[in-house]
Amino acid sequence: MDDLVASYVLEPSAGACLESRPGWTRRWKTVWRASRAEVICPVQDLAVFPALASVPVRGFTWRARQRHRPGLAYMVTTGRMHGFESLAERRLLLALDFLGSAEEVLSQPFRLKFTTVDGAEDHTPDYLVLLPGTAVLVDVRPGHLIKDKDLVKFAAAERAAAAAGWRYLVVTGWRRHVATGLDALSARRRPMADRLGLHGELLGLVAERPRRFGDLMEETSLPAVARAHALHLLWRRRLAVDLAQPLGDAAWVYPVGGRNE
Repeated sequence: MDDLVASYVLEPSAGACLESRPGWTRRWKTVWRASRAEVICPVQDLAVFPALASVPVRGFTWRARQRHRPGLAYMVTTGRMHGFESLAERRLLLALDFLGSAEEVLSQPFRLKFTTVDGAEDHTPDYLVLLPGTAVLVDVRPGHLIKDKDLVKFAAAERAAAAAGWRYLVVTGWRRHVATGLDALSARRRPMADRLGLHGELLGLVAERPRRFGDLMEETSLPAVARAHALHLLWRRRLAVDLAQPLGDAAWVYPVGGRNE
C-alpha cells in the first residue's frame, strides 16, 4: 500500500490535546453495531473484539443533489460487496483488492468515542482492513479537504489503533499514474479460463528477459487475445509492472521474483 498511496503524516502536535492520563484505553470506547444493536468495547479490548460479527455503524444513503458519491463495490478478494461514501473510497477498495492480502474489509467499522482537554469527541474511521494476525485502520480524505478538527480525530484514531497493535493510515491520494493503472488492470480481475495456453506463453517470454508490453504481445501466438490475459496476470501479480509509470505498450513487464510458475 505504501507504494501506491499518498498518505498524510500526522505531526505529534495533532494529538497534543488528547487525554493522556493513565487508564485512557479503558475510558475511550468504540461503538460497534451487530444484529441491530450497539455493542460497546473499550479501546483496551479492541484487538480481541469479534469484528467479523459487526455491520457498518451507519448506512450508505443516496439522495438527490448530494455532494458525495456513495455506493457499493465488489471485491474479488473477499467475494462480496463493500460500501463506500466517495469515489476516493471506491478507489481504495480497488487498491485493496489488487493487493489481495486482506482477509476482510469492514466499512464504517465503529464509532470511536474519545476525550480531549475540551471534552468528549467522536470519530468514525472509514475502513478496518483485517490482515493475517493484524489489521489496518484507514481514513480516506483528499489532502485539500483536511481541516484542523480532522487532525485531532485522526490522531485519536491513530492512538486507538496503536493500542490494539494495528497500523493507522490516512489516504489523501495516489502516487502518479497508479489510479489509472489500477483501473486498467481491474478490467481483467475476475477469473479467466486459459484454453489457448497464453498464460504459459506470457510467463515464459518474460522469464527470458523483461519486455515492453507491446513487444511482449506481438511475440505471442494471438496478440489481441494475449492483451486481456496479460492484464489478468498483472492483476494477479504473476507478472509485474511499475505502476508509477503509464501503463501502455511502452511499459516494461517483469517476472515476479524470477519465477515462472
